[in-house]
Amino acid sequence: MTMKFVFDERKAAQAAAHLLHRQDGPMPYIKLIKLLYLADRRAFVETGHPVTGDRLVSMNNGPVLSTILDLIRQTEGLGRSVWHEYVSDPDARFTVTVTCPAELDAVDDELSEYERDLLDAIFLEFGGASEWDLVDYTHTLPEWTDPQGSSVAIDPKTILKSEGFTKKEVAAVESEVTAFHDLHTRYLA
Repeated sequence: MTMKFVFDERKAAQAAAHLLHRQDGPMPYIKLIKLLYLADRRAFVETGHPVTGDRLVSMNNGPVLSTILDLIRQTEGLGRSVWHEYVSDPDARFTVTVTCPAELDAVDDELSEYERDLLDAIFLEFGGASEWDLVDYTHTLPEWTDPQGSSVAIDPKTILKSEGFTKKEVAAVESEVTAFHDLHTRYLA
């Protein structure tokens, strides 16, 4: 059974806005998705919880965050969401920009200090890379499998195992993630 995280669209949008503010200009949306994926991956390994809580999938261009990709590709006719309060639609060059005010502190209240520092560290490490360099890099991550033109769900346990977690440690993280997911699901019911 694959661990199910709780997706937080506002937090995901604020994380994207944080990275876009660091870019200080348009960013190819593939690059944004890769940076967010790497941030989620690192947060999950370090804390047992990703930043966005999005579903992880392998696609031809490497691992992605599924719902965020859908939000970026969403057309005007489907209605607007919280995501669009922070991130523009892609332009003709497939780049996105931040749409919220320049005072980032006023718009990233869902992010903890740890998460803001993590996003800054991810940007410092990978922000200078092109989207295609990041695609190549994410193809080397052990959880990515070639989906042969489709998409394949990534089991978060494979990330933990590849990072040296023992079976007991993986089970403990899975138990915590499941409890959080179940609590959130009951709360919304």
